[in-house]
Amino acid sequence: MKAFQYVRSTTAKSAIEALAKDPSAMFLAGGTNLVDLMKRGVTEPDKLIDISRLPYTKIEKESSGVRIGAMALNSQVADDKLIQEKWPLLSLALNAGASAQLRNKATVGGNMLQRTRCGYFYDTEMDCNKRQPGSGCGAKEGYNRMHAIFGTSEHCIAVHPSDMCIALAALDATVIVQGPKGERKIPFADFHRLPGDHPEKDNTLEKGELITAVTLPDSPYAKNVHYLKVRDRTSYAFALVSVAAALELDGKTIKSARLAMGGVAHKPWRLLEAEKALVGQTVSEATFQKAAEVAMTGAKGYEYNSFKLKLAPNSIVEALKIAAGLTA
Repeated sequence: MKAFQYVRSTTAKSAIEALAKDPSAMFLAGGTNLVDLMKRGVTEPDKLIDISRLPYTKIEKESSGVRIGAMALNSQVADDKLIQEKWPLLSLALNAGASAQLRNKATVGGNMLQRTRCGYFYDTEMDCNKRQPGSGCGAKEGYNRMHAIFGTSEHCIAVHPSDMCIALAALDATVIVQGPKGERKIPFADFHRLPGDHPEKDNTLEKGELITAVTLPDSPYAKNVHYLKVRDRTSYAFALVSVAAALELDGKTIKSARLAMGGVAHKPWRLLEAEKALVGQTVSEATFQKAAEVAMTGAKGYEYNSFKLKLAPNSIVEALKIAAGLTA
């Protein structure tokens, strides 16, 4: 690991100022991803600015929703009674992620900023446009079993690894950031980026900005929800495909729906057209299958991940069936 300077900030202002003074500096929160990247030589900051003492750990009910501090631990949010009661989809997704030990260390803000687990990104001997722009994408013609089927570009086919973010995308979260120009709010759908011509850019944060909180609006999705994660093993594995499903029901009629997928794109993949296809329909496996067909529009498989073209729609149907109570 490259030697680095270490400083600790106790206010957002001092952290942002410290970052502004050193272009190669990075924020350090729980470190569950950043430290891994530093050990492997993928990321080599000259300075780490420890923000773990910033006062952003609270989960607070607001008049129109809830505010979750960026320094709140994943385990803290998953176990919070208010979250479990009003936004259970988020709790389910968090508990599906990583291991209990990591959830006790990882923060909400850090989870949002974690980088892809693509093997070509982590191996500094391999071509990777995300790690070294212009070097090529080894995954396109290489072993791409874990990779994207939506929103890819010729420069990158990596996937976003978070479970928490899939639920936040489905629940219409908003990201609150503080920077040199003051505070701004970013709709969660606009926070992460598709690779395009600049796969090295994972999100729309501007230089010097710090995530301080995530907010969720009040939601009708407190009952008929499910987070389905399909993976190679049941603990400490990233999703091949995951589905966050939430239904608002009036008897057997679907009043509204929320659907998002993980393991399929460079960002949490919201299924807006499939949601529209569900509204007004009667709960049934046939209804869910039609929505899944809509969801797969534009999907493209590669040599080793074409199985996702079948796994993804099947997972959507299964998640919706469980959310609707058709399957235990």
